[in-house]
Amino acid sequence: MSLEKEISLIKERNKKVELDKAWETSLTRRLTIAVLTYLVIVIFFYSASLPKPFINSIVPTVGFVLSTLSLPWFKKLWMKFEK
Repeated sequence: MSLEKEISLIKERNKKVELDKAWETSLTRRLTIAVLTYLVIVIFFYSASLPKPFINSIVPTVGFVLSTLSLPWFKKLWMKFEK
């Protein structure tokens, strides 16, 4: 394989990795997770005949989103002690 071809493949791979990393930290991803989580909980609460499913679904959704937002902090802490 030629050197130019290898460099091209590496650049392509790096571009994909950068996009994946950008997606992981994007507001779009966080909002999508929040909306999908809310909808799943509303459907569950509604099917279980629980009171006020649209309002009561907010609390578990916020809890889940907050737990996912704290993961980068825990990752940094973990990396600090693993060195």
